[in-house]
Amino acid sequence: MSKSEKKEAASIVWFEIPADNPERAKAFYGNLFGWKISPFPGSDDYWHIDTGGADDTPDGALKRRKQPQEPVVNYVSVDSVDKYADKIAKLGGKICMAKTAVPQMGYFAVCQDPERNPFGIWQSDPNAK
Repeated sequence: MSKSEKKEAASIVWFEIPADNPERAKAFYGNLFGWKISPFPGSDDYWHIDTGGADDTPDGALKRRKQPQEPVVNYVSVDSVDKYADKIAKLGGKICMAKTAVPQMGYFAVCQDPERNPFGIWQSDPNAK
């Protein structure tokens, strides 16, 4: 790629923090950073984290931990989950959770790099079903 070509944005746009005790974690992060943490509509074990930053500052979620060593997962913005899923596989990564729709918001997939670190990819699409 030449320096004159524009690179695609690959910014972190969302994060998920797993917790064994969500109430304790909400109090910790709320008091530490001043984050506003509220229930996510339609879920009993997923909470939206408003980090309070500018519009381009990523928000995230707190969720009930489902596996003992479940790590924090960062989601990176891509223009196409399908295209990046292929690219991840070609580069030695793995798709752990296939492309999934979040209705009227977009699509995501959860992946793993060759070092076994999890990460997500996110494609905004208001027409997602």
